[in-house]
Amino acid sequence: DVSVDADCQAIAKAALDKWGRIDLLVNNAGTTMFVEHTDLDGLQMEDFQKLYATNVVGPYQMARATIPAMQKAGAGRIVNTSSIAGIMGNGSSLAYSASKGALNALTLGLARAFAPEVTVNAVCPGLVMSDWFRGFEGDQVDKVQAAYEGAVPLGRACSPEDIADTIMYLLTTGAPVTGELMVVDAGIRLGGASP
Repeated sequence: DVSVDADCQAIAKAALDKWGRIDLLVNNAGTTMFVEHTDLDGLQMEDFQKLYATNVVGPYQMARATIPAMQKAGAGRIVNTSSIAGIMGNGSSLAYSASKGALNALTLGLARAFAPEVTVNAVCPGLVMSDWFRGFEGDQVDKVQAAYEGAVPLGRACSPEDIADTIMYLLTTGAPVTGELMVVDAGIRLGGASP
């Protein structure tokens, strides 16, 4: 549970005990709630705190647990899984989009603080047709997918592999990239499909 600092310290220690070093960190744990943005009574302070604990504090605690080992090794790479919701202010709830916006700001702050030894970037997916998303009941999944694919210039939603490939690029290439919020959304920010 990345919202528990002791758990973050324990997983970093386990990696160091097994391999003697930490080179890479992917902060991929996340949570959400589904509340219409216009439903201001649908979210309470505790809802924000729960989402922030996992989506923002968790990545911070994991960075804090691993960066010293990366600095000792002289290099490291961190990738945070954020969301297009943190850039566009949309998504499953206001608490979710606010937490991902905060994660984007955390990404930038960590990138500035720990360069040049450690690079810190975020991947900001749009709609991803994951097993989790497909697990919702009814025809809503198909409707959301069709609407998204009809609105994006590339005409398709993202796959989990699209996101994994982008994360692997940031982890494994020597490209001088840090503080980047890499959007992988099939072009939803462009505002509509080409005629």
